[in-house]
Amino acid sequence: MLDYNRRPTCADRINAVIDKAIIAERAAMAPRIYLGGSRLGAPCERALQFEFTGAAKDEGQDFTGQTLRIFEIGHALEDLAVRWLRAAEFDLYTRKGNRPDGDQFGFSVAGGRIRGHVDGIIASGPVSLGLRVPALWECKTMNARNWRETVAKGVVVAKPVYAAQIAIYQAYMEAQVPGICENPALFTAINKDTAELHHELVAFDAGLAQRMSDRGVRILQATDAGELLPRIATTRDFHECRMCPWAERCWGLPA
Repeated sequence: MLDYNRRPTCADRINAVIDKAIIAERAAMAPRIYLGGSRLGAPCERALQFEFTGAAKDEGQDFTGQTLRIFEIGHALEDLAVRWLRAAEFDLYTRKGNRPDGDQFGFSVAGGRIRGHVDGIIASGPVSLGLRVPALWECKTMNARNWRETVAKGVVVAKPVYAAQIAIYQAYMEAQVPGICENPALFTAINKDTAELHHELVAFDAGLAQRMSDRGVRILQATDAGELLPRIATTRDFHECRMCPWAERCWGLPA
């Protein structure tokens, strides 16, 4: 139970100014004007449409400073994973020319309205592993519960949004990196609680990539026509709806 009479501690005051600065940085960033390829596998097309158009989230649903710190820690851990793989003799490219100032690998389709940035491209790996290259590399950080589920079930079953991202990235990167569709992607998951690492090879799923591409086009076409795509559920208490930052907006609109 919260004690509203408790005086703020030194930590409270410092964290408050840190979070205020982080939130201000986020607010100053240019809004995304495209549909992210990493998001196409999200369950609800209407939610993706809200996300694409920059619809205001429900009250209290904007990212907190703590959430933004979690995002930044995830990026830092991904940078560590790059270093670890390179130390293990993986020839891993994260930017063109492998220069810190080089452009990130990625794609832009549908007139720039669908885009994606890949974590890396593996050009070679330790001979003993027999890794087929070139291969897409995607890295995610997870809490212990999600990490254990991914290890037990595999990314395709446990995290279908990530599987969709991998498939569409392989498909759209083929023009730039010929052969990347022919070879399984390497997916790395970092347990943020224990620093355990999980790696698995994910074969290209052409059917999934096509479905995600079709979904992206459908969202663009519906938005251009001023049409609202269907909800994922028929009742508001559906679990995806309960977690959606646009639930109030969505259920206040016609079906």
